Amino acid sequence: MLNPMTKTALTIALGAASLHGVSAHADNDTLDFGVPAWPGITVKTAIAEQLLAPLGYETRSENIGLQVIYQGLESGDIDTFLGAWLPAQREMFHPLQEAGSIRAAGNNVDGAQMTLAVPEYTFDAGVQSFADLDANREQFEGEIHGFGAGSAASEILHNAMDNDVWGLGDWQLVDTSEVGMLTAARDAISREEPIVWVGWTPHWMNLELPMRYLEDPKDLFGENNGESEVLTVMRSEYADAHPNVVTFFEGFSFTAEEQSWMIQQFGQEEQDLNTVATQWINDNRDKVKSMLENVTTRDGEPAWPAVEATLSE
Repeated sequence: MLNPMTKTALTIALGAASLHGVSAHADNDTLDFGVPAWPGITVKTAIAEQLLAPLGYETRSENIGLQVIYQGLESGDIDTFLGAWLPAQREMFHPLQEAGSIRAAGNNVDGAQMTLAVPEYTFDAGVQSFADLDANREQFEGEIHGFGAGSAASEILHNAMDNDVWGLGDWQLVDTSEVGMLTAARDAISREEPIVWVGWTPHWMNLELPMRYLEDPKDLFGENNGESEVLTVMRSEYADAHPNVVTFFEGFSFTAEEQSWMIQQFGQEEQDLNTVATQWINDNRDKVKSMLENVTTRDGEPAWPAVEATLSE
């Protein structure tokens, strides 16, 4: 499972020229989503498509890698991306923003965070901050578990170790994969042993593992203890042509807990994508109505009645 903190992206063996068969600028009639292999972004995109359809908008999803998505936003082949994690993706995001190729239509996850995590019982035993790690080095065997070389987290931790921040100079980063890291966490928790790993929310780990995030007054993972934004990014030309869609995405947001549920149901439980999206919409009608408060159909009619008419009883 790929994750939003990967800085050196895997492109799923696609080049930018493979978008829509041959690279050709996307038209302004069809809203083209770039969707990486991340369950949370995949479900959110399906929700957006289900809500936009009764408003009269045609949509299309391209399942491609992160670098290709940013290339597509720049070239005009992709119109919207719902997973611009900042600060982790800043090196890809900021050049396009500064060039005027893209614009952010708001943060679509409230409460996103990435930092180090420990089991709840370890936290309760007194390891509650990065400052507590080195004093307890022996029980952790001087190891922090990460999800892969090349990730933003890996670079942050290697830099901290190189500079002996928080006494981590003689620690080691065990960089495997997301699956490998979380398997190690599960195994340690099953034995009630201490372990420290890179955690983030939204993710199913927050629902299934008894875990707590460590405090970091030095903000190694970013301000406010690794607080992150998950921005909705739109191609500027498309946004200019469709201000109503911009308004839609400005109100299109979820809590970290809601997206963790999406990731769990689709990515972990392997439920059908459109079923998960439809269930969320039906279970959260009041929130959807609020999202659509200032949005209209393409014909200028209020959006919510058009969406409500498509919902199951």
